Amino acid sequence: MACRISELVLECRDPELLARFWCEVLDFVVLDRPGDGSVEIGPREGFGGPQPTIILSPTDDPPRAKSRLHLDVNATDRDQDAELARLLALGARPADVGQTGQESWHVLADPEGNEFCLLRTRLNPL
Repeated sequence: MACRISELVLECRDPELLARFWCEVLDFVVLDRPGDGSVEIGPREGFGGPQPTIILSPTDDPPRAKSRLHLDVNATDRDQDAELARLLALGARPADVGQTGQESWHVLADPEGNEFCLLRTRLNPL
């Protein structure tokens, strides 16, 4: 038997702000506010499904220059250009990580500067 990723933890300065942003991006909902200032968001079906939840954990530590992990997302119901416009309207902003301009993805940052990529829509191979 193997493990599965059950939750991702993102340290941030404003968990409520990022919870609102990522809930809109991923069509997630707030699942828990354990009382320590953190917010757990996840699929509407709740805990235990195939998608991990995201815990937005408060910190006062300064952001690191470059995160060693980032999220990749792709649109489920529209083309990449339309999704890019939606994400920018939600508060994402373009991020420069040294891309050439020839990439098939867009590098963005959430409202606190955490980088993520908007990929082209992938077809499910199953």
